[in-house]
Amino acid sequence: MRNEQLRGMRSFTFPSYSFDPDSGVASFDYALDGPDGGVRFTETVTFPLPERPPAAETMLTFHRVLELLHLVAGVSYYKAAAPPSIAAPAPLGTAAAALVQAVYTRGLAEYAYRNELPHVLELVLDVPVGQLPAPTVVDTSDRRPLSAVGGGKDSIVSLEALRQGGFDPVPFSVNPNPVIESVNAAAGLPALAARRRLDPLLFEMNKAGARNGHIPVTAINSLIAVATAVLHGLGPVVMSNERSASDPNLIWNGHEINHQWSKGVEAEGLLRAALSEHAGLTEPYFSLLRSLSELHIARLFARFDRYDAVVTSCNAAFKLHDPSARWCGDCPKCRFVFLAMAPFMSRARIEGIFGVDLLADPAQVPGYLELLGIDAHKPFECVGEVEESLVALGLLAEQEQWRGAPVVRSLMAAVPAEAWPAASRTDVFTPAGPNHVPAPYAKALTALF
Repeated sequence: MRNEQLRGMRSFTFPSYSFDPDSGVASFDYALDGPDGGVRFTETVTFPLPERPPAAETMLTFHRVLELLHLVAGVSYYKAAAPPSIAAPAPLGTAAAALVQAVYTRGLAEYAYRNELPHVLELVLDVPVGQLPAPTVVDTSDRRPLSAVGGGKDSIVSLEALRQGGFDPVPFSVNPNPVIESVNAAAGLPALAARRRLDPLLFEMNKAGARNGHIPVTAINSLIAVATAVLHGLGPVVMSNERSASDPNLIWNGHEINHQWSKGVEAEGLLRAALSEHAGLTEPYFSLLRSLSELHIARLFARFDRYDAVVTSCNAAFKLHDPSARWCGDCPKCRFVFLAMAPFMSRARIEGIFGVDLLADPAQVPGYLELLGIDAHKPFECVGEVEESLVALGLLAEQEQWRGAPVVRSLMAAVPAEAWPAASRTDVFTPAGPNHVPAPYAKALTALF
């Protein structure tokens, strides 16, 4: 299909979905339509099947979660053309409609900004008139949690907090790569995994010049995780999103542009409300680390050296199939995580984790100036707030092992005096902000402090 035809698409719809209980494969259909024709997509998610077939009531709840997943996962295909209209296939409650609309607007805000598509930020979901039957209320809060593992320090801290708190967590991931599998092996806990397969047609269209950009993938993976938990009779899905995920990168056309929107507390609240309203789940999903800063999490991670040889937060590493290639050493994530971990580790230990000393390389200075908010806005990456970077830098400057490092010296000289008062160590290391963590789980996290 020519790009001119894609640009002329007028609507995005969700024709159907299905689930095969024998194979565990869910299929989700999507459609872009315009005056010159349309294009259809089919995505599949393969869920791990439990040893015994679930009860009929469980499958009803599972399908309710799949209905939400069908709507949310469509962002991957909507963005190929960004038509002005999206229409739900069936009536939705207020909370479910609010989640879906937010995913296609605030969740695609960075995509809209980079592609100069302000209309995306104003999309309104068309919901058919009608009323869905109320779901059966399901309380699974006392069951084993499903703990999402991404391979980085955050999910490792959550996993260890849950383990030490006696919750017996089940690690979970979507499309686990060798890095995630290595982390699961280091944890020594049997894991579950789902496989998401995008329609190959989307990749062909992207190569041909279709619109592309960042999507709120955490919202998609979160619903896959919740569906898996329901299918296996498990409890809440535990995420590891910190408070800085709610901090926007910039303001554009009066809208917050946040690379991490689907990891933020607003998205978490919307998803919880939608799952309660649409699927009847009373405690479906929360982020255990929501009240913590990235720097605080790095300090907690420093206690667990069993993961030093496997941990990574570098997105470049996730594109490889070599578990030994864990850090590229030249991206905002590598720079920030190194900066965040360094104050709490020996120089030898962190060099062993990264395979390189980023603070000894003067070529890293421009990237660090961005993290410190001196040369540009916060990078479009999952990195901490400027305040956290300043606090980490201040801590390093006080340590004999780091104060003479070339990058530390250069950054200390570049930070204006007026920036330091805003860098409060008390704020950075004091849990704060809204969260949805149930009291027993909060107690387990506090026990790590």
